[in-house]
Amino acid sequence: MKKDPKVFIEHILECINLIKDYTKDTEKEKFLVSKQLQDAVIRRIEIIGEAVKNVPQAIKDKNTSIPWKRIASMRDILVHEYFGVDIELTWKVVKTELAELEKQILKIRNNAPVNK
Repeated sequence: MKKDPKVFIEHILECINLIKDYTKDTEKEKFLVSKQLQDAVIRRIEIIGEAVKNVPQAIKDKNTSIPWKRIASMRDILVHEYFGVDIELTWKVVKTELAELEKQILKIRNNAPVNK
């Protein structure tokens, strides 16, 4: 049984909010040395990537400003090439790209119902 696409949209938003919470009041230097914080953020990025893979193509086609493939690719790198994870890049994504993704995903959610 397929899940309602809204579930994946909500998962993305939940993970974005958790990442924002984890990194609130956190300086880059702290992030770069805190394995626990890195693990928490990376895990949430992985979940975002997996959720993105499950968003129906029709939704992706209607929302081409979201870099769907890039998000999924980042998830794949984090999961399969964990030994080569660029923590500086991870920080940059969190601080420079997450807010825009949240804005775009909220637009999708607020235009519910989502087509399956």
